[in-house]
Amino acid sequence: MKISSISLSLISAPLKLPFMTHLETVTKREAIVIEVRDSDGRIGYGEAVPFSSPWYTEETIKTCLHILEDFLIPLVLRHSIHHPKELESLWASIRRNSMAKSGLGQAVWDLYAKQQEMYLGQLFGGIRKTVAAGVVIAADDVKKALKQIEEFATIGYQRYKIKIQRSTDVEVLSEIRHHYPDIPLMADANSSYSLGDIEHLKRLDEFNLQMIEQPLGHDDLMEHAILQKEIETPICLDESICSFHDAKQALLLGSGKVISIKMSRVGGWIEAVNIHNLCVEKEIPVWCGGMIEFGISKAHNIALASLNGFTIPGDVSSSSRYWEYDIVDPEIIVEDGFITVPDGVGIGFEVNEQNLRAMTVHQQLYKSE
Repeated sequence: MKISSISLSLISAPLKLPFMTHLETVTKREAIVIEVRDSDGRIGYGEAVPFSSPWYTEETIKTCLHILEDFLIPLVLRHSIHHPKELESLWASIRRNSMAKSGLGQAVWDLYAKQQEMYLGQLFGGIRKTVAAGVVIAADDVKKALKQIEEFATIGYQRYKIKIQRSTDVEVLSEIRHHYPDIPLMADANSSYSLGDIEHLKRLDEFNLQMIEQPLGHDDLMEHAILQKEIETPICLDESICSFHDAKQALLLGSGKVISIKMSRVGGWIEAVNIHNLCVEKEIPVWCGGMIEFGISKAHNIALASLNGFTIPGDVSSSSRYWEYDIVDPEIIVEDGFITVPDGVGIGFEVNEQNLRAMTVHQQLYKSE
């Protein structure tokens, strides 16, 4: 692939509204934009999206920069890469650090797709021309949540995910269902319950939820299997699916009936597609999860969600959901509940260099020897 240089840009921007869970309130988002350039001047783009503190996974912006700068990038620049699939074996000696691997891997895949003059999603069999868009409701009280739903309903979002916790879940879901009895609604628990809450969780069956996401431990599979036998609402596994192996174990155990695939959490394109293919084979519905990311990561998610197994609307909201302005052109737009899959090469979007520079707080360039 004749990679000549790799650059990292640490970017930062405030969210338009705070993103609230029982674990953390996010008001500002950092990310690492990765550019991989070949000897012909083509650039592939990726985005590493750990949070600034380790509330969601053990990775953070600082640990991700360390792994990229001291391990992953040197390996890529020291070896001649003919195909992005080689990254998996090249990085075999580096355990976990999935978001760092995903971000750099995204850039290499984008570059490869541009070299092949193909849309990135088509390299993996993506067939959809549009992807259904869902949206996350993360507010500190039910009135704010209802207001958000009202606003997003005008855009036509096809699924609404509400963040819940044990102390307020019944009250919040009751109020939402009172005002919106028929909207496609799911609840995201972010591991806020224990197996001792089975009787309480049974009460949530009455709200006709599409699913409840990760109700138990962030790294648990066994107890979710016990819980799924006791409740009618389908369990969606999120944080506990960090690899193809995790997904395979979850299906063998019956830990849930739905899987959220987050490319960044599972380590990149190959692992995400392998999980998708497994779930299609086992007839388990999947959807594309989001990380409050900027446009480059979201563009990769749109390409991933173009695969046929993504039958549930994912966390692929418009650029304006979180940002005053984004780093891709055109900005990502939801129209009548769908995002149009681009038909350009690579990720199908251009990077807005002016906006990227405005958000950049640190940049580093690495050249091949």
